[in-house]
Amino acid sequence: MDGNRRWRKKPKATKCESEEVSSARWEAIDMTDQEEDLIYRMYRLVGDRWNLIAGRTPGRTAEEIERFWLMKHTHGFA
Repeated sequence: MDGNRRWRKKPKATKCESEEVSSARWEAIDMTDQEEDLIYRMYRLVGDRWNLIAGRTPGRTAEEIERFWLMKHTHGFA
């Protein structure tokens, strides 16, 4: 091996780079006022632990909760 050659590790792809998101998956999610209130309160308590929040929100998956939160709180979606 040549002493002048330096090996670099390739950085791991982030979730955004490694997954393509179809526009169908990012349709608006309708939440009731009670669900929104619960999500906001739970987020203040536990942060972005979507599985934990979804466990307290009947009929909602962690992916739905996270997508709802991102669509409400990300400037690109607002």
